Amino acid sequence: MKRLLVISDVHGQIDSFNQLLEKVKYNEAEDLLFLLGDYVDRGKDPKACVQKARVLEKLGAIVLKGNHEDMMENALTGSGSPEYLTQWAANGGARTLKSYGVDPGNLYQNIVKGSPQLPDELLDDLEWISKLNVYAQTEHYIFVHAGVDPEKKLEETDEETFLWIRTPFFNGYHGKKTVIFGHTPTMFFHNSNHVYFGNNNIIGIDGGCVFGGQLNCLELPTKSVCYVSN
Repeated sequence: MKRLLVISDVHGQIDSFNQLLEKVKYNEAEDLLFLLGDYVDRGKDPKACVQKARVLEKLGAIVLKGNHEDMMENALTGSGSPEYLTQWAANGGARTLKSYGVDPGNLYQNIVKGSPQLPDELLDDLEWISKLNVYAQTEHYIFVHAGVDPEKKLEETDEETFLWIRTPFFNGYHGKKTVIFGHTPTMFFHNSNHVYFGNNNIIGIDGGCVFGGQLNCLELPTKSVCYVSN
């Protein structure tokens, strides 16, 4: 592999996703692509982004789960609690449901009645999401959606931490491997949508594309950045 390429937090922005892959000249035969989660919610076509991630995975990409996929799972699988659906819908899940042709209000009523009805395509994507890994690593890097627990080994860390952690990771990480993460927009760190290179071996790449920022692609090991503005 000539390059490691890393993208995170697409959030339904399928046009930006496709434009960035084209701009960076992604070649599955020569590049190893890492996607760090949050394909769904908020943007105009979450369903298309999930489908694109699935295609890229078949071509060899390493596709990880994000906290928005976690919320989606909690809302639509298992007990299907109305409270989970309400929380997810308020955080962009309504956009995801509509992209699959599902009316959020009707679904809520069906969940209350104990008979949620979902299209087969959505059920298939949910099954795929349920099997996604929450982190990946190489000799020099850890790839994860939100971050890692600075006081625990990866294998001893719970899934929720990888998907949701913020401040304890930002302030406390001191490992030898560089952690590449999304989840928290880089604007939080340095008042910019550009990739954030922390001084404690962390690199944040969420450029806040769905909020009018940009979608970043980090290239390793050169640490060069390609992006498209929204």
